[in-house]
Amino acid sequence: MRIIAMALGLVVALAATGCGPGGSSSVAGKSSLVVGVKADQPGLGLEDAHGNFAGFDVDVAKYVAGKLGASQVTFKAITSAQRESWLQQGLVDMVIATYSITPQRETLVTFAGPYYVAHQDTLVTTAETDIHTVHDLAGRRICSVPGSASAQRITVALGIPAVPVPAASYSDCISKLAAGSLDAVSTDDLILAGFAASRKGAMVPLNAPLSDERYGVGLHKGDIDGCEAVNRAITAMYQDGTAPRLLDKWFGSTTLQLTTAVPQFEGCS
Repeated sequence: MRIIAMALGLVVALAATGCGPGGSSSVAGKSSLVVGVKADQPGLGLEDAHGNFAGFDVDVAKYVAGKLGASQVTFKAITSAQRESWLQQGLVDMVIATYSITPQRETLVTFAGPYYVAHQDTLVTTAETDIHTVHDLAGRRICSVPGSASAQRITVALGIPAVPVPAASYSDCISKLAAGSLDAVSTDDLILAGFAASRKGAMVPLNAPLSDERYGVGLHKGDIDGCEAVNRAITAMYQDGTAPRLLDKWFGSTTLQLTTAVPQFEGCS
């Protein structure tokens, strides 16, 4: 009887892991989803004083969730440093938060997509006259955010001796740049375009892309069914014209060159 009771307890425990926000069950079969998005990135994910979220990533999340059959979507503000741990801890079902697909991250989460391919660029103030390319960042102060590899791509991958200055988030980076405690902010061009638009001409991107940043939809590791379902939703989003419309809605007024073709998927594994 004790063995039977232990076995039943194990079954119950395993079943419980598939319940609730972020459980191990696939996102493809859930009627409600909890999605991690950024809360401080204009144009991508921005939370207002009433707790409402708006931006390209938020709209993508709503579209994808609808295609998956979810009737309820709850958004949670997430930072770059929290993305892997929140998925692993079951605090969110999906992460759509300027989440670039990298080999290191793929060991921790399953990625669908990408849903957009951005490019790392650099933002400076309009008063800056000496920074024209990434190589001009040598000896200059650049922003470094936990959970983001943008600063390391400059200092390590490219070997440019810039001076990383820690900041809590990219909105913090922009505040430091405006205050003069930074010389430049380098990260994805969609992020920079949103901030530049919000600063009404006080900051400009160099329009000198450094890399491809494949924005993926982060899922629990091993959710292959969910990954394939999300990829089908992303394909539909481009084919029915939603993706181009959303890109124009959020970034059409900027100088950013937008890509409206369906991105090449990574494959689900």
